[in-house]
Amino acid sequence: MPDLSTTWLGLSLKSPLVVAASPLSREPDAVARAVDAGAGAVVMHSLFEEQLTHDQMAAHRFIDATVDLDAETQGIRPGARAFTVGVEPYLRELERIKRRVDVPVLASLNGTTPGGWTRYAKRLEEAGANALELNLYEVGGPEGETGAAVEARQLAVVQAVVQAVKLPVTVKLTPFYAALTAFVRDLETAGARGVAVFNRFYQPDILLDTLDVDRQLVPSTPAELPLRLHALARLSATTTLSLACTGGVHSGLDAAKAILSGAHVVQLASVLLEHGPQHVAVLQGELAGWLDGKGYKSSAEARGVLDLRSAPDPHAWERLNYTRMLDGWRARDSWRRKS
Repeated sequence: MPDLSTTWLGLSLKSPLVVAASPLSREPDAVARAVDAGAGAVVMHSLFEEQLTHDQMAAHRFIDATVDLDAETQGIRPGARAFTVGVEPYLRELERIKRRVDVPVLASLNGTTPGGWTRYAKRLEEAGANALELNLYEVGGPEGETGAAVEARQLAVVQAVVQAVKLPVTVKLTPFYAALTAFVRDLETAGARGVAVFNRFYQPDILLDTLDVDRQLVPSTPAELPLRLHALARLSATTTLSLACTGGVHSGLDAAKAILSGAHVVQLASVLLEHGPQHVAVLQGELAGWLDGKGYKSSAEARGVLDLRSAPDPHAWERLNYTRMLDGWRARDSWRRKS
C-alpha cells in the first residue's frame, strides 16, 4: 500500500485526508470515528467573531439593565464581567476532542478585525490547539471600501494573530481575489504557514411562493472541484506555503486530483456529513488504490505532478486553453448535428 503520510504546516500527518471545519467537528465521537477511519487531522468548526460579540453584548444588556437599579441589586447580582461567555464553550470542545484523538487538531477562527483575535488565539493555543485556521469569510466590506483596503485589513488580522502565538497559522481564502497569487505572497510575508482554497460562501436562495429567503445550507458537489484545482496548480508553482484543498472532494479520485495539483492535504466536510465520518476509510482506499495503480509509492511523490510548473502542458491551466475548450465544445454540440 502506498505511504499516505504528509507534512502540513510543519505537522506530520498519517494521511492527507482531513476533517474540515463543519458541524461534524462539534461531536467528539464523530471526530474519533473519522480518525479511526484514517483521517490525518481535524479542523474544528469556526469560532465566529459576530457570535462572540453577540454573546457578550447580550450578557451585558441583560445584567447591566438591572445592576444599577438600586443599592440592594448591586449586592445580589454580579456585573457582566463575572459571566463567562463566548470562547469558553469552544475551549471545552477543543479539550474534549484533544482527549479523544491522537492526530493534530486545528482551531478555526472566523473574523475580519484584529482586535479580539489575538486574545482568542492565545487562549486556543493554551487549550492545546496544534495550529490555527483563520477563515477570512467576508461577503463584502463597508460601503465604498476598495478591494485593496479589504486585503490590507485581512493581512492585518493575519499578522496580528501570527505575532500573538507560536502555533502555525493557515488562512482559508475565498476565490474572489483579483490577484490570488500576489495576495498569497503577502500572506507568506505576514507569517502565514499555509492557505486553504476555497471557502464556500453561505448563499441563500429565493422562495418565490412565499417571497422569502431560503436559508438552507446546500452541500458541496464535485462540480466545485475544478476551481480549487486551478488555484492549487498555480499556487503550488509560486509559493512554499502548505496548501489545502477544501470544497468539492467527494471521492478518493477527487482527492488524487487535488494532490496532483499541489495540495498537501484535502479537507472533507459535505461527503462526511452525507455518508458519516467512517466514510474517510472509503476515500482513503480509493486514493491508495489509484496511487498504487499509477505506480506511486507515496502521496508525496504524486503531489504537484500536474501543477503549473510541472504539467506536461502548462497552458492547460492558463488563458490559452480557454479558446481550445470553446472550440472543443463547439465541435461536439449535439444540437448542431441534429439541425
